[in-house]
Amino acid sequence: MRFHSVLTGAALAVAAVLPATGATLDDVRQRGVVHCGTAPNIPGYAFTDDKGERRGFDIDQCRAMAAAIFGDPTKIKLTPIGPRDAFASLATGGVDILTHRFTWTFNRDNGGGIEFVMPLFYDGQGFMVRKSLNVKSARELNGASVCMAQGTTTELNLADYFRSRNMRYSVVTFAEPDEARRAYDEGRCDAWSNDLGSLAARGLGLKNRADHVILPEAISKEPIGPVVRQGDSQWMHVARWTFAALIAAEELGVTQANVDEMKAKSENPEIKRLLGVGDDLGQKLGLKDDWAYQAIKAVGNYGEMFDRHLGPNTRLGLARGLNALWTNGGLLIAPPFR
Repeated sequence: MRFHSVLTGAALAVAAVLPATGATLDDVRQRGVVHCGTAPNIPGYAFTDDKGERRGFDIDQCRAMAAAIFGDPTKIKLTPIGPRDAFASLATGGVDILTHRFTWTFNRDNGGGIEFVMPLFYDGQGFMVRKSLNVKSARELNGASVCMAQGTTTELNLADYFRSRNMRYSVVTFAEPDEARRAYDEGRCDAWSNDLGSLAARGLGLKNRADHVILPEAISKEPIGPVVRQGDSQWMHVARWTFAALIAAEELGVTQANVDEMKAKSENPEIKRLLGVGDDLGQKLGLKDDWAYQAIKAVGNYGEMFDRHLGPNTRLGLARGLNALWTNGGLLIAPPFR
């Protein structure tokens, strides 16, 4: 989800004067939970299952943070926030972190009182169309009407794509992404545009998903990741290195199932440092020596999280693609734990 800087003037003013207390970790410990802002409802990423439990790739990011801090992934408070209110809520202290589908952009990272931690999901904007149109490429959408959520960079990307190719188009905008999906499903436009991951997830809500196809092109780059308040470097580092630990675990072959054995028996120096054996990296974050072990034990490594919620054997059926490890042709890499 890629909305413009959605902080209102009042929220920007508040964010501008908020003190850089650097005390988020202390506040979290005192409160006893990590307070995460998540997407309201998007399959695979942040949704409520048939048992009333919040699940998904973005939810597991919050659970990993709680495990690293408390040794208990259940010590979380999840607040679904619409994209228009999310940045303001974070900047003014309403939540501790956004594990939401927001793209890291220059304007968002500068001047709004927030900071992006690191990309955890690489995406790109695409299109869904009805198979009956027999369209095979976005280049065949000349003259098409396109449904999308209003006030988003989706509109800017679309304008750039069509105008640079001298193609005509018309936009049908809606306040929320699910409204755009419903309008497309009702035949009010020829195509529906959003991030490819969001099209796959929200497309599950179409009346007959089999009648539609996602076109192969990505017309933008969308590095998506968690967001924290500006001015608290300790909290930023806790978040960054917790998520980096999940990526490093996959690189090193550490899984939810073998993490205990690895901690007890591995002679690999980086695995030992990662899991807090003989080298207490956690003290520099203000955490216990087993912080990364606890996060991996709670949610598994990055690949396990991806496969559990988004991968080929899930309803979304996403391939790793750019979200593969750098050693496998993807973009995911963790800084060295040393």
